[in-house]
Amino acid sequence: MTTKIYSCIPFGFEGKIVEVEADSNRGLPAFNIVGMANKTINEARERVRSAIANSKLKFPDQKVTVNLAPADLAKDGSFLDLPIALSILTLSQHLLPDDTKNRLFVGELSLDGRLRPIKGIINIVETAKNQELEEVYIPFENLDQASLVTGIKIMGVKDLKSLVMHLRGIKRLDTHIQQNNAQKSPNTSSSEPFLDQIYGQDLAKRALEIAIAGHHNLLISGPPGAGKTMLAKVARNLLPATSPEEQIEITKITSISGQNTSDIIRERPFRHPHHTASTSSIIGGGALATPGEISLATKGILFLDEIPEFKREVLESLRQPLEDKTITVTRLNQRITYPADFMLIATMNPCPCGYYDDPTHECTCSPFQIQSYQKKLSGPLFDRIDMNLTVEKVKNTDLLNAKITDRAEHNVVKNAIKHALELQTARYHSATTRNGTISSTQVAELLMLTPKARNLLNSASSTLNLSARSYFKTIKVARTIADLENASEITPCHIAEALTFRKR
Repeated sequence: MTTKIYSCIPFGFEGKIVEVEADSNRGLPAFNIVGMANKTINEARERVRSAIANSKLKFPDQKVTVNLAPADLAKDGSFLDLPIALSILTLSQHLLPDDTKNRLFVGELSLDGRLRPIKGIINIVETAKNQELEEVYIPFENLDQASLVTGIKIMGVKDLKSLVMHLRGIKRLDTHIQQNNAQKSPNTSSSEPFLDQIYGQDLAKRALEIAIAGHHNLLISGPPGAGKTMLAKVARNLLPATSPEEQIEITKITSISGQNTSDIIRERPFRHPHHTASTSSIIGGGALATPGEISLATKGILFLDEIPEFKREVLESLRQPLEDKTITVTRLNQRITYPADFMLIATMNPCPCGYYDDPTHECTCSPFQIQSYQKKLSGPLFDRIDMNLTVEKVKNTDLLNAKITDRAEHNVVKNAIKHALELQTARYHSATTRNGTISSTQVAELLMLTPKARNLLNSASSTLNLSARSYFKTIKVARTIADLENASEITPCHIAEALTFRKR
């Protein structure tokens, strides 16, 4: 007798259907799993055997072989425990083949038969929906995340025995999905700084407003104590609320990485890797081609504090995802593409000691050290940064004069950003396309410059020797400035302000 149960495993940002086939034959009792399974899946034999026994169900007294098809697909993880157990229970006639027909099952079993949550649940449910399966049965603790996918019936399972009783029609599961995950606006954390807490730095605040309103990459340069890190953290509280589609993408990538298997992520990510991070931890990779920091920062901010301190190969590996908003991780037997739609905010000192050109501190660096330090940020990488800002240190005597208001300035800027984003949604007919992410072709087709603005840009382009990429980035930044002013066309003043952020 043979049985077949449908299951699924995450594969990159998608999923792959796995058919769990089981067969029993006469001979000495044995339990074998074949089909390019790794050690974790081979260990499922003991978990499944114990789960069946402790659920007061019968394991066949025969030679049992389980095949995971397709055999050429490498399988890893504990996703297939539940379908393996169900295929065996069908062999022992606790279940009939029709009980599992056109249904997909996934989950890790504990020794007592309970189901544990798994990673990548959104990938799995989306794959089941695309395969037009009627129902998908998942661990109960994965229900919240799975509810983000609509159009398919999702059942949460707490343990193996209750699932068997449900499939046989003896006692129905009462954990079917409830569509109660309405959009909630993220709350600004009281522990995070807000714009009114920054004294002075008016140009820096303006740069933050423009960068977030248009999804532009921003580099902040200045001496130690100028507030560069605080400015980056303020940016986190200026980010707009997530849309339902963005919630799916953000939650999906954190689930794939294994960092979160139960909760829906409603706030935009703010990733802050240390400068000692490896290339694979930033870009993604490793033996299992897992997503890196740039993917985990999708729809949010990737903050690189003191960017010259990062390894050069790490920085250069950012060039392609900054342009394409995706990253392809290639390994021996697989090629996986992850999203990398992040906004980069980076900070740097002007020199190794931090006090080059500082009127209050003497710089101890040699010209060679200064030049080598600044060259760590290569020209091609700098060209991909939309805005470059230099800040100066605020005098200590002025800090005590700062008056913290009730977030009046912060709220005004946040509302202006929201309005600018609404204009971009209407212009591009997309809730996720922003001025900073459109192509050069779209710039020429959709962004209108007045004749005087075009003449100013062309003149500045010649004088400053702007590259083609910098030329178009200047237009994109100018368009965001125009959106903040609710202007229909890009005027010379918009171009002039955008050009102030192109100087290196």
